[in-house]
Amino acid sequence: MNTSLTIRSADADDLNAILSLFDTARHLMAANGNPSQWVEGYPNADIVRADIAHGNCYVCTPTDRQTIVGTFVFILGEEPTYRLIEQGHWHADRPYGTIHRMASDGHTHGIARATFDYCAAQTDYLRIDTHADNRPMLRAITRYGFRPCGIIYVRDGSPRLAFDLERPSAGRP
Repeated sequence: MNTSLTIRSADADDLNAILSLFDTARHLMAANGNPSQWVEGYPNADIVRADIAHGNCYVCTPTDRQTIVGTFVFILGEEPTYRLIEQGHWHADRPYGTIHRMASDGHTHGIARATFDYCAAQTDYLRIDTHADNRPMLRAITRYGFRPCGIIYVRDGSPRLAFDLERPSAGRP
């Protein structure tokens, strides 16, 4: 059953709930054949605090209660790790929003769609990346309509599959 979700900016009081979602995501990824993404405590409390301080961290709650069931980071502006893309290309060279660090409680349905809908309402060009072994995220990304673009490398040098989503924009040909 899909739950109606509300998305809001995260605040400092949400830190422990967000870290708990990341722990759940690590366990789910490992159980689903993706043991090498988000290892060694990444993302940690310092990263989450910085995301919150910059206003880039969001949480998802069911509309009928305040329990945090999902989280993500959304940044409007250039993502440094997207400057170099191999084995492909971005479909557009213009301002974009990037979705990072999406995690859920593992039970609530519709978090990916709600996240993508929210971000797509903020900009008409989105980029996202994920680990090649993150099959649930790959399904969610492609199901929503993101197109494969190539391979980027995150800060630790490990590869990620990159995708983008371009929506028509009023006033743009």
